[in-house]
Amino acid sequence: MTEILTITLAPSIDLATSVDRVTAGPKMRCVPPRMDPGGGGVNVARAIRQLGGHSRALLVIGGATGEQLMDLLNAEGVETLPIRVASQTRQSLAVTDQSTNEQYRFSLLAEPLGADDAGKILDGIASAVNKDTLVVLSGSVAPGLSVDFPHEIQSRIAHKTDRLIVDTSGQPLAHLMAHPTQPLHVLRIDQKEAATAAGVPLETVQSSVDFAASLVDRGVAQIVVTGRGADGSIMVTKDQHIFCHAPKVPVRSKIGAGDAFVGAMTLSMSRGEPLARTLQWGVAAASATVSTEGTALCGLEDVQRLLSACVTTII
Repeated sequence: MTEILTITLAPSIDLATSVDRVTAGPKMRCVPPRMDPGGGGVNVARAIRQLGGHSRALLVIGGATGEQLMDLLNAEGVETLPIRVASQTRQSLAVTDQSTNEQYRFSLLAEPLGADDAGKILDGIASAVNKDTLVVLSGSVAPGLSVDFPHEIQSRIAHKTDRLIVDTSGQPLAHLMAHPTQPLHVLRIDQKEAATAAGVPLETVQSSVDFAASLVDRGVAQIVVTGRGADGSIMVTKDQHIFCHAPKVPVRSKIGAGDAFVGAMTLSMSRGEPLARTLQWGVAAASATVSTEGTALCGLEDVQRLLSACVTTII
């Protein structure tokens, strides 16, 4: 099995709670919160562990919340490689209105990193990567780092591995798609991000496939995965266009669904399974995660139960 390293540049402590009704003005009494480790790569590593796999989680932490995050991860048995900085680790909050079952998600911006932190982070990543490691950069790029930081990571580890999986957002994602250098191994984007980059609504599966294929043709990534929400996900390579239907499940919380997808997909890739199977694992894990409460992630039993309902189609 191939080794997996996850990278989280702006991790968080995720709090989830609920209240009878969300109303502007009066003080609202919330139930005691659920507290979980958060941030893209952190959740990818947690999902991999819950699915019976192993990875190492490299994360940038700072302050008292950073140490609290480490305690939470250690309690879950996730192997961590912390890079400590002066900036305080952020928090996020999800509040469910019990009267409507709607969820309000508040994500605090990370504090900017210091001038010397980029080099420190790149050195840590380079030291952690071994030959042919599957490296997963997931989550936002912390303020203070270059918009091109994903490519800087790619360049720094190129002598050891070319298997970099990226799931990010905002300007770093736009830069990746607009200014390709060496193709990433995998780029994962969601429907909204794909439509923004395409400049037109991608209302059909075929339109999503066509846009993903254009990214592959331009050398952005060898594999492009696009999530289409409740419809499912597509996976496009130079030679294959695969669509995986998502099973119908009750939606309780969307927190961590994309990270669970990436974790399950990466674990499947590390086992050398066919691409269609890796896509099935990702869709099943995402579906299982949206069925959980608050910030909880998927469990292996639920994912295995949903796998058979994740039907793939060659397009």
